[in-house]
Amino acid sequence: MSAGIAGQARDAAPPIWLQGSFRLLFAGGALWALAVVLLWICALSGALTLPTAMDPLAWHQHEMLFGYLGAVIAGFLSAAIPNWTGRPVVTGWPVAGAVGLWLAARLAILFSGTVPPLLGAALDVGFLLLALAYAAREIFASGNRNRPILIVLLLFAAACGLDHAAAMGAVADPALGMRAGFALVLMLIAIIGGRIIPAFTRNWLMRQGRQHGLPVMANRYDLAVIAATALALFFWVAAPDGIGTGALLIAAGALHAARLARWAGLRAVRDPLVFVLHASYAWLPVGLVLLGASRFWPAIPQSSAMHALAAGAMASMTLAVMTRATRGHTGRPLEADRATVLIYLLVHAGALLRVAAPLLPFDYMAAIHLAGALWGGAFLLFLLVYGPMALRRPTARRA
Repeated sequence: MSAGIAGQARDAAPPIWLQGSFRLLFAGGALWALAVVLLWICALSGALTLPTAMDPLAWHQHEMLFGYLGAVIAGFLSAAIPNWTGRPVVTGWPVAGAVGLWLAARLAILFSGTVPPLLGAALDVGFLLLALAYAAREIFASGNRNRPILIVLLLFAAACGLDHAAAMGAVADPALGMRAGFALVLMLIAIIGGRIIPAFTRNWLMRQGRQHGLPVMANRYDLAVIAATALALFFWVAAPDGIGTGALLIAAGALHAARLARWAGLRAVRDPLVFVLHASYAWLPVGLVLLGASRFWPAIPQSSAMHALAAGAMASMTLAVMTRATRGHTGRPLEADRATVLIYLLVHAGALLRVAAPLLPFDYMAAIHLAGALWGGAFLLFLLVYGPMALRRPTARRA
């Protein structure tokens, strides 16, 4: 009888792809990142005219920041918040509705040459506000301590709206919303990375029986790094070309490099799922230093600094988190197979080539195309390996 009741419960449950929006948002986000890069390279080479009302570069930046990263942030919250709060995972039609809203926003913005741009803006901001409402409900209902993340989500939604307003000519500085959203994602990497990277590294080292040389857990130094980063990014958003801004960015980058060194990453090099978090975080100090240095030395292209932070830190960190979360939440071992290691190698190689492209002694567009192929290959492989993993039930283990 108990087996029959269990079977009825399984039949009544939503299909696996509606059990936690991270399953669809991680896969959808990766697919969209791949599509955006392909469309942008085609538009850049003159092979395609995008049907958006946005400037093609502005569309590319907006969709990678608020489209792809918006999906990943919402997916991460849907996977992490039940662990933070002990409350049940949201399933069923709310998942379908949220993913549908995200997809509608992407299509409305892409085709905003014919669809009213205000519609795309409303759908886009609406999705982020929906993620904020979900997080606020769960966090306040449980009394969880992660309330500061709600402020970041609210500001991220505001930055998204500001970027739409700039695209419609309503803001004097057309890049203000982009810089604000960019800065907020970097702060999320600094805050969340500072929690999970030393913790995961410490846990792995202790499982290996290593009791010495463990990562330094968060203390006052970490708070100082976060404060310095927030100050530097605030001035970058408000006065991006200031000499003082450049100095603050370099100082913040140096502090992050020292912070990363405290986490004993080289001791965990044998576990790719752990070590990739360190490698991904390393792009943060590199990008901040390059961004600050570009204010003093024009030979350092600002585009290289921005891609170190975007194609490097943001893309590699999100792939690292998505692979780990998908394995953990689908009951699979937290071990990186060869395909997963290849995903990590491709995204880092693509980012490195894109950062170096303006400085290399061969054709710039050829370097861009190769970097896009490597970087896009990481997301394609993620879709092929982790898409089915997220959308199918794990195979039951035999007794």
